[in-house]
Amino acid sequence: MQQDETLHDGRIVRREDPLNLEMPFEKLDSFITPTKSFYVRTHFPIPAIDRDEWWLHVEGEVEKPFAINYEELLKLKSLTIPVTLECAGNNRNFLEPKVKGVQWRLGAVGTAKWTGVPLAILLDRADVKPEACEVILEGADGGMLEEAKRPPGIVKFARSIPLAKAREDVLLAYEMNGNELPPQHGFPLRAIVPGWYAMASIKWLQRVIVTDRPFTGYYQTMDYAFWKRRGEIAELVPLTEMQIKAEIAQPVQGEILPLNSQVRIHGAAWTSDFEIAKVELSVDGGASWAETNLVGETMRNAWRLWEYSWHTPSKARQATLIARATDSHGRSQPIERDPDRGTYMINHLLPITVEVR
Repeated sequence: MQQDETLHDGRIVRREDPLNLEMPFEKLDSFITPTKSFYVRTHFPIPAIDRDEWWLHVEGEVEKPFAINYEELLKLKSLTIPVTLECAGNNRNFLEPKVKGVQWRLGAVGTAKWTGVPLAILLDRADVKPEACEVILEGADGGMLEEAKRPPGIVKFARSIPLAKAREDVLLAYEMNGNELPPQHGFPLRAIVPGWYAMASIKWLQRVIVTDRPFTGYYQTMDYAFWKRRGEIAELVPLTEMQIKAEIAQPVQGEILPLNSQVRIHGAAWTSDFEIAKVELSVDGGASWAETNLVGETMRNAWRLWEYSWHTPSKARQATLIARATDSHGRSQPIERDPDRGTYMINHLLPITVEVR
């Protein structure tokens, strides 16, 4: 953590209004991220919602639109799953040249146990029409946008997901790590979209809208989108799946390590839908690689902790450490940044330097 960074309840303040907090990644010490340490990403002020007056509306291309309140929701079949959420702009601070946006370093990511109702249960109750193809999730948070290209008036934060994904594993969560969802994490209800960047896991959920055409809202097209090439044609497409990545928690950039000693290097790695097959570590700037030890059991769409015991050199020198993940589908991290991804989907290798003396 940089010494000039302001802290809020132990997290780094990236922006105060609206509130954006980052977990110091060097504090990583367990599979589950404590709620008090979990990063916070907001685009607008956190809405104050009275659970007794809150309703979730399920509407659109359905035969039986309905609304459900908090107490009714709690009576439905529930599920608890560990899921890693990562902000699509995590690691943005490392991009050169510098770009606009929240300057996240390593800690806009975390893993929690989420408890809630599978979205499929509500979709079945609503009786989705055959022509439906997407589900729009809309939060209660909104406001006027400051960007040059913006719609007039108030904009609600909303994203869509394919109907198949919505039915497969999307959870509407009302608990985080065994306790009621805190306001900054979406009370009374948020979506959890496993394997996708967290902009899809809408907080303060108030509407589920089934649609028969692709959603083209602001946060689906103008923002949280990237350039995808089809031959010589570049198309702007929405961000979806998280990219494979490994991060080093400790040691940290610039740390001084003792000579001729055993030093534990550790961190976490994650991917979308598949398992982390291996995490490799280089202590010589990528000239050679060694496989690390994966900790714990593999869980789909949740990170895997890893560690490595490094015997430091007997002579003083600077060392460059790099972690590299590969998943069960054979995907690995790129060496260099893909400029078509703009300020998002940052998963190229991030070397750190340490001093051994």
